Amino acid sequence: MKKQRGMSFIGTLILIVLGVSITLLVVKLAPAYIEFFSVKKVLAAMAQDPAFPAMSPAEVRDSFDRRANIDYITTVTGKDLDLSKEDGQNVASIEYSQKIPLVLNVSACLDFSASTASSGKPAKGE
Repeated sequence: MKKQRGMSFIGTLILIVLGVSITLLVVKLAPAYIEFFSVKKVLAAMAQDPAFPAMSPAEVRDSFDRRANIDYITTVTGKDLDLSKEDGQNVASIEYSQKIPLVLNVSACLDFSASTASSGKPAKGE
């Protein structure tokens, strides 16, 4: 008797379904992560602005909105920023969630958090 070599039809079918599922997941979730990295980039650019420490809350929100418009950020606006002072410096932080439908009634809930503060908890995406 010869031994079977290679994959069976069922094994190949399982790998194809697994590959399509992973591709679907990446295609659906990637835009949310790309936008989050843009939000982090905007907050980092704001923190590097020499005028940022002296800005009023309205100016900080306006600055965020202008920069977000350039980077096509649509999920959050300047109104969503949490503004505070640490050691006499402005700190702008943001926390938001996105619910992304995947298949039928299955959705992914992504929580994002970013800040201009260099100390404290680091920005994260879950």
